[in-house]
Amino acid sequence: MLSRTADSLFWLGRYTERAANTARGLGATLRMAALAAPRGEEAREWRRLLDATGGTGQYASLYGDPTPEQAARWLTFDPLNSSSIASCFELARRNARAVRTALTVDMWEAVNDTWMDLRKLDPGDAGGDRLAGFLDWVRARTVLFNGAATDTMLRDDAWRFVRLGTMLERADNTARLLAAHADAFAPGAAKDVANHSQWQATLRSVSALRAYQHLFRERLRAERVVELLIARPELPRSTRACYGEVCTILETLTVAEGRTAPRRLANDLRDRCHPRVAEGLGQDGLPALLSGLIAGNAALGSSMAEAFLDG
Repeated sequence: MLSRTADSLFWLGRYTERAANTARGLGATLRMAALAAPRGEEAREWRRLLDATGGTGQYASLYGDPTPEQAARWLTFDPLNSSSIASCFELARRNARAVRTALTVDMWEAVNDTWMDLRKLDPGDAGGDRLAGFLDWVRARTVLFNGAATDTMLRDDAWRFVRLGTMLERADNTARLLAAHADAFAPGAAKDVANHSQWQATLRSVSALRAYQHLFRERLRAERVVELLIARPELPRSTRACYGEVCTILETLTVAEGRTAPRRLANDLRDRCHPRVAEGLGQDGLPALLSGLIAGNAALGSSMAEAFLDG
């Protein structure tokens, strides 16, 4: 496969997943900000979300302290934010168009129809009381794309590069999300209403609240949430599950290409997410682990670009 084709497929997967992750995180933050408002901590919840999406520095330089209206616009339609939902769908469509013949009809229509519908909207359609409906639409469109890919795409190299992009983006989002809420998961963190709400919001941001209840059948506990999101392979958004799929795909690609550096990095990241990860973490253990995963994710992306995507 040509490297430019692989690159477009990889970023199609990443940008589509990023739009969905932002929508989930924004939905959870709306709930949390409403609970925090009476305590005067609403801005803190928005800062957590900006941290999780990696946009804190640029946002602060442009707008200062976050407000609900401005932060929501930044994450949905702001043209200055290259990772806003609108920007992600625009970039996903651009990459899909470049490799249209590598996609199935259902995949192309899912991407293109989303882009066309988005062009009919303006920021006011994702503001105020309309925001929740817009976020539901975003999640539905990304599920449609992922379903089309799963149901209709040949399991060839085109499929593999789309999945690599999706899994790398998903692992990065889960690690960043936990890092943004790390204080609520620190050893000795109070089991009070505020921290319980943080644990619940973190699970909602990756659509994993029901999965937690099904697997553990107990009240929320910080160490269990960490275990689920880092180490449980049953959860498709856990970092272990994501890196596991990356390893499987890279094993197939490197057998054909003879490029093993990305696979070694992916294996290392997967091994860090071991089943007992939540036990024995000291005061700085979880932040250090998450920082290592985030940095490792960036290194893995660069290694894959060098091995497969750079023409």
